[in-house]
Amino acid sequence: MSISDRERRMLSMAGVSIILSGIFWLATSGSNSAAPKVVSQVDSVDHAEKMLTNLRRQAATIPGKEVVLKQVSTELADREKGLIKGDTAPQAQAQLVQILREVARNQSPPLEIKQVELGPAQAFGDSYGEVSVSVTVDGRIDQLVNYLAYLSAQPEIIATDQIRFNNANPKLKTNQVRLTISGLVARKLVPVRKGVASF
Repeated sequence: MSISDRERRMLSMAGVSIILSGIFWLATSGSNSAAPKVVSQVDSVDHAEKMLTNLRRQAATIPGKEVVLKQVSTELADREKGLIKGDTAPQAQAQLVQILREVARNQSPPLEIKQVELGPAQAFGDSYGEVSVSVTVDGRIDQLVNYLAYLSAQPEIIATDQIRFNNANPKLKTNQVRLTISGLVARKLVPVRKGVASF
């Protein structure tokens, strides 16, 4: 079998083409993995100076922000001194009952708390919880007004939720009053409700 001149030229061109393709492939694949790429300069000197000026301006405001943070933290600590103390919600409710009894004992004449009912702890906003206690007290109107006034003067954050009056003894002009008092506690004392939200 003989090869014509035309076929010989085609084979030589194919060989040269294969050799050139191999050289090109080796040259391009070797430079991607071993040699680092050169990146063109994107930022100018002016742009870098502007960024540095902005960073310096932001850094200059940090001491002022720290002063404001300390001031706000101190104010928050002063306000949170009025939270009812306790490790659990029942302990906070017991502390609230103790406050109510102490104020009743300091009245003249002393008031007697006849009945105590503890309510459920619930959330009060996003940061605090609320515990409530209902108490029943017998006394004249002026005694009850003084009792409520002394309760509002306590350093703890407490408030009256409900007041119900019933006549106890019309001749002595005494009333039986059921008071529901609430106090603020730390949010961690309020149990987290899981499942369907209550309506």
